[in-house]
Amino acid sequence: MDTGTKISEVPDFGKKVVTVSGREILLVNVKGKIYAFENECPHQGSPLGAAVVKDSYISCPRHGYRFNLSDGHCDGHPDFVLATFPVQLSGDTILVDLG
Repeated sequence: MDTGTKISEVPDFGKKVVTVSGREILLVNVKGKIYAFENECPHQGSPLGAAVVKDSYISCPRHGYRFNLSDGHCDGHPDFVLATFPVQLSGDTILVDLG
């Protein structure tokens, strides 16, 4: 689905929250690769718009849980997995497959 967002709108090591089909999706840019996540930490539901972005993970701003960028798994707390969505680019427009 078209997020209505251009890759240039998500800064390197930055993020942007968008609404796609009524769902809040967190877009993350790491060195030109775009990732898409549910914008809610699976631990206690905290919004991830203020998450810290690193090379291989994002960290929840509330309790610091670290979620792997590629698959959403939390190494320190395997019971918590952040929902991830496949991303494609159409030109410079970000598309997300919500399944």
